[in-house]
Amino acid sequence: MAISLPAIIANIAEPLLGLLDTGIAGHLGAPQFIGAVAVGAMMMNVLYWNFGFLRMGTSGLTAQAYGSNSHHDQVDTLQRSGAIALVVGIAMVVLQVPILWLLLWIMGPGPEVSALASTYFTIVVWGAPAVLLTMTIKGWLLGMQDSVSPMLISIGVNVLNMVISLGAVYWLDMGFKGIAVGTLVSVWVGVIYACWCVRYRFKTITRDISLTSAFNFKGSGRFFKVNTDIFVRCIFMLAVNLFFIRAGAINGDMVLAVNTMMQQLFHLFSYFMDGIAFAGEAVAGKYYGARDLSNMHRCVRWLFVWGAVTTAVFVLAYSLFPHAIFSMFTSQSEVVDEAMRYRWWCAIVPAVSMAAFVWDGVFIGVTATRGMLIAVATACALFFLLYFSLPASLGNHSLWIAFVAFLTTRSAVQTAIRHKHFSSRLRLA
Repeated sequence: MAISLPAIIANIAEPLLGLLDTGIAGHLGAPQFIGAVAVGAMMMNVLYWNFGFLRMGTSGLTAQAYGSNSHHDQVDTLQRSGAIALVVGIAMVVLQVPILWLLLWIMGPGPEVSALASTYFTIVVWGAPAVLLTMTIKGWLLGMQDSVSPMLISIGVNVLNMVISLGAVYWLDMGFKGIAVGTLVSVWVGVIYACWCVRYRFKTITRDISLTSAFNFKGSGRFFKVNTDIFVRCIFMLAVNLFFIRAGAINGDMVLAVNTMMQQLFHLFSYFMDGIAFAGEAVAGKYYGARDLSNMHRCVRWLFVWGAVTTAVFVLAYSLFPHAIFSMFTSQSEVVDEAMRYRWWCAIVPAVSMAAFVWDGVFIGVTATRGMLIAVATACALFFLLYFSLPASLGNHSLWIAFVAFLTTRSAVQTAIRHKHFSSRLRLA
């Protein structure tokens, strides 16, 4: 819980604080500003999503190095992950023109929103190296059993983003560009603070970091295998999420609004479950590295206990108070009435996805990344097969049936294959 709680706080604080950009854009005089911030932020999130392995792969490998007390592996993981983050981030900056064209083509915003989103993107993309390096450092700190520092980094970056964006928009009179400038400056200050956290807390580690060694990938086969599995997994996840948004939009603005609200409820649940999963990455990885069978058992059991308690709270809340919850999102009664038609999906989704969150944390901790990839690939195939097989008369329900099947399959496959992917070494029951 000492690891989970700071991670949960960081997860909740980030989107809440991030709402300010939308709030600022909403007061600039035209609705296109809101859409441009949403599209611009989504474009950056799509880019960063695909490189989530920089955090996940780093945390698992580092936790195992921590558990086995291998100073060399701790240093090696940090500098190799950091080197990849910088290379990828610089590549994003260099290739920003074709990347921007591709993302706008995929998302298809109107001409006014497209022009403003392009302005936002071309400013914020210069922070890509900082964002990716910060992701790496957060993963490394988590692997070293420190979730407080990543929490402080996340909150600090977002608070600073708020202050600088407000100042740039209103005091420096930069208008819409000020929002992007605030984001850019805050991520670079954030990576400097993240580096300081590593330097301050782990001085013996930073003394042994070598720029030459960081770009020497000889003998790093396992490192690349783990990160390749996570990278491909992220692509499958992104395909499902983007299609979910697109399929909802095809059914009309009302359905899109309802699906957006319901997805936000799932995201709220995921903020809490991700905190528990992060604890799984750190603690399960530590005991796996130490070959401590007894505590590995206890870790997995307690992860599922806390996961079940958290899930029960959300299922009860979403089952008993759906109308009140939907009314918090909108004052339009017709939207709330439409959402009530799908209310039970809100309660079902947490129940079927809990195990997937917990196993993701454990699998990352023990670097059973191939199992994660197999589970998501299988679930993704079932998602599309089921969606296109269901009768059109089901309407939006078919999308939620497919999504629930996707989450259920991830949980079931990872539960079924857990022995094969890490029990052979720890003999987990």
